[in-house]
Amino acid sequence: MAELAERAGITVRTLRFYRERGLLSPPRREGRIAWYDDHHLARLRTIAALLERGHTLSGIAELAEALDHGRDVADLLGVAPPTEEEPVRLTPEELAARFEGEVTPENLAAALDLGYLGTDGDEIVHISRRLLDVSSALVREGIPLAEVLSAGARVRKHADALADLFTDLILRHGPEENLHRLRPLARSVVEAELSLALDRRVRERRGKRGEGDGERDGEGDGERA
Repeated sequence: MAELAERAGITVRTLRFYRERGLLSPPRREGRIAWYDDHHLARLRTIAALLERGHTLSGIAELAEALDHGRDVADLLGVAPPTEEEPVRLTPEELAARFEGEVTPENLAAALDLGYLGTDGDEIVHISRRLLDVSSALVREGIPLAEVLSAGARVRKHADALADLFTDLILRHGPEENLHRLRPLARSVVEAELSLALDRRVRERRGKRGEGDGERDGEGDGERA
């Protein structure tokens, strides 16, 4: 216990307090020896990061208790059926391998705030396999995970606005059951519009580069004249 507390940067008294509040799972015991592992350390670091961002111990304890006692993880993460998203279970080591060097307490706290991550015992649960795959691909391309998460928060606001738009449109002209049946149509509209918008941005960028090259060429001709 003393070694775990030292590695987590807390006192043994604080560690015991977390155990009493149900924030930390019991250690593995061999006789009179209690063994803590990396899962306990990861939980303590996550608790510290959440506290730094203003979360209360009571709120953290409620989440930990619900998850550790079998409450449905999809429901906690807001992806209760019907949904097209597939939650993914990961060990802390598997998560670290996907985002090598980027799984910091700050990034973990940001992902928890977004609802991307939850915990279920010793496992971490990501809200969506698609979002997990895209996030890890962007990080592999050299984009810092902190910026990916910041972009995700901005996209969430736009996505909520689009969901409101389509929900209002569909419910004005049909029953609530149509929300699930017609969601592929709404998704297709958003995907097509985003694709077209990206095309426009690419053309604009190329046009600006072309103008810049033309100006430089003209300057060179003038100097030679």
